[in-house]
Amino acid sequence: MNLVCPRCFATNRVPSERLGDNPKCGKCGAFVLDGVPLELSAASFPGFIRHNEMPVVIDFWAPWCGPCKMMAPVFVQVAAQLKTRFRFAKVNTEVEQFLAQQHNIRSIPTLALFSNGAEIDRVAGALDAASLKNWLERH
Repeated sequence: MNLVCPRCFATNRVPSERLGDNPKCGKCGAFVLDGVPLELSAASFPGFIRHNEMPVVIDFWAPWCGPCKMMAPVFVQVAAQLKTRFRFAKVNTEVEQFLAQQHNIRSIPTLALFSNGAEIDRVAGALDAASLKNWLERH
């Protein structure tokens, strides 16, 4: 399975049976599946979405958004719990307005799920941990 390093964005090949062994990046040595949501920019977004063979969950958020702030710790918690099944990333829509516009983000928080480089589902509004896990389990 190809996975993108959260530090240097190099693509690493990791056998599926080794996902739980804390694989490290062959280029920089960082943990590839650290369980921490990665902040993406317009420059890093396309490669991260296209080159990860694991589904990627993107939280489109803004610092002024109350529901976004409320959901942030839930997103971090679920990212740590599901790190061997999904990649988790965030896009600050205030900083990355082009990405928000490009992905037709109309309200925040919006969670978008990508697989093989294409969006396959999305949900708008803050979710608790159980609801977020249930939404992801359907995919």
